[in-house]
Amino acid sequence: MPPQPAETMNLKGIVAALLSALFMGTIGVFSKITGLPAETVTFFRLFFGAGFMLLFLVACRQTGCLRRWPTWPVLINGGMLSGFIIFYVQAMNLTTMANAIMLVYLAPLTASIFAHFFLGERLNRASVLLIATALFGFAMMMEFRIDFSSGSNHFAGICLAALASCCYAAFILINRTIKEHVHVYSRTFYQLLTGAIIMLPFLVAGPPAISTINWLWLIGTGLFPGFLAILFAVVALSTLPAATFGTLAYFEPIAVIAFGWLIFNETLAPLQIAGCLLILGSGVFKTWLSARPVTVKGCPVALDPAEPGRSD
Repeated sequence: MPPQPAETMNLKGIVAALLSALFMGTIGVFSKITGLPAETVTFFRLFFGAGFMLLFLVACRQTGCLRRWPTWPVLINGGMLSGFIIFYVQAMNLTTMANAIMLVYLAPLTASIFAHFFLGERLNRASVLLIATALFGFAMMMEFRIDFSSGSNHFAGICLAALASCCYAAFILINRTIKEHVHVYSRTFYQLLTGAIIMLPFLVAGPPAISTINWLWLIGTGLFPGFLAILFAVVALSTLPAATFGTLAYFEPIAVIAFGWLIFNETLAPLQIAGCLLILGSGVFKTWLSARPVTVKGCPVALDPAEPGRSD
């Protein structure tokens, strides 16, 4: 198969990143509807997600990619994935959702900075400005504040959110360093399966009572924020630099707010609406920069501003 043009690969990665953000945002909906413990939601999100991935591979006749060793970084990233989910859900139980999600979404910024210094994905002025704009818009949207007067549980929630942020940043960075010969389908399946195996002892230690309707919701958890969200994230991270993925990842909190408005009748303050517009604007502009062709020695190619070989 001939190599795809860089512009086509960028567009594929951008669409995948946006779909990943959309499906990632559904986890709060499923968690709130079921009311089940964080360990249960996390396990079935990953376990059913791996099951859906296996069915997808059988339907596509691609199961052969699972026979190859997925490499240690893939398995380690399964641990990062489970850690990110469980710490994030637990943090929301102990502190405000605004505090938890704001700390977690420092991860894309952290990953972009790390990639700049250690992975050769150089950040130029445009990239830094757009990431900072998205982060500022997110702060406006969440109306972030820390109040330690709530006691030790609040502090524990802040610490768990920080751990979730570290796991999420590691998930982004490790996926950027996995060797190209490891198929994205293999990466997705083994990351989901490894994460589920890590969460299994927690489920066995305190098995919850699950109603018939909640079983259906848990299957949905495995399909949308499990299988589809992680598959699209892995696809996006296999083609996009960490800075581009990190900027587009800020569409997830917009999806969360939209779901809250449409499903749970939650309203938005004017400041939050302004924050959403800032994130949307920075994401659209970042997408345009990533996809536009650049002339190199008379030949148009598509380069992301954060990729090596591009200067201001």
